Amino acid sequence: MSLVVTGGIGLAALALTRLDLSSSLHALANVRPGLLAMTFALLCAALILRAECWYVILRGALGGRRISRLVAARATMIGVMVSATLPGRLGEPARVFVIARRAGNTRNCIALVAGTVLAQTLLNLAALVALASVLVASVALFRNAAPVIVLAAALPIAVVGVILAAPRLLDRAGPKATVLGRAAAFVRTEIERMRGGLRVFRRPRDAFHAGTAQFAAWSVQLLACDTLLSAFGIATPSRLSAAAAVLVATNVAAVVPITPGNVGVFQAACVAVLAAYGVDAGSALAYGLALQLLEVTTAIALGLPALLAEGLSPDDLRRATQHAVVPQ
Repeated sequence: MSLVVTGGIGLAALALTRLDLSSSLHALANVRPGLLAMTFALLCAALILRAECWYVILRGALGGRRISRLVAARATMIGVMVSATLPGRLGEPARVFVIARRAGNTRNCIALVAGTVLAQTLLNLAALVALASVLVASVALFRNAAPVIVLAAALPIAVVGVILAAPRLLDRAGPKATVLGRAAAFVRTEIERMRGGLRVFRRPRDAFHAGTAQFAAWSVQLLACDTLLSAFGIATPSRLSAAAAVLVATNVAAVVPITPGNVGVFQAACVAVLAAYGVDAGSALAYGLALQLLEVTTAIALGLPALLAEGLSPDDLRRATQHAVVPQ
């Protein structure tokens, strides 16, 4: 954790030392509004595609407990809104809670739904690794950052390894009559439920459907980053490669957010990667500010109506995240 915090502070310091406010303000004043609107539309489309991916995963995991596409989309939008506006990754437990309360017994469904979030994270990871591999092979900055990318990729894989191996290990904890045995039995039950969320990978058709939707979401988000570069008139030898670098860097930086919405670290990541493509710090900072503002605007524009449609208030959502993180 201290390594992540130090890295985040280092990135923020990099952005500040290379800060050129006059250049940034000039870039923001001259951005093309039509392309901004197109970027916003593409970010909305990417979010809907991510919701489709999760719906397919949920459908396989929940079986007879039907969850509609609309409910899955609402939960996704609520989760993205929470993650975009609050520190930590509280959007994940928020969307878990929204689905669990719809699926029946909230307490018994939380671990299962959390498993579906993990399944979607693995698909995200596959897309991130594919994109990062191309950049590591072609951009010096990413060759130097390869260990950080590997670490970010290893975390969810390690979690899956624990989930797969834990039940057998917990069976050796002792008789259920002992305190240790009862605790081990409880943990084993929760892990078995979570493993149910990974069921999509046993069904080739559903896995292909979910994977296609998730990779399409990444492609649309990549196009959004590229469109925003055009909106600022940022020219690079390979603009699509620069957009891919921004997408990878901001996602790696968001693995463990250290500020609300990852503000500051997000912009620092944009400045660092765009510098490798010859973009001046002022324009890169303006780009990072605009990209995050558009992402937050997208999250709120879609998340607030979803929150109201689910009959939840901000206080309900706060209690929901607490309930999902520490089941009662």
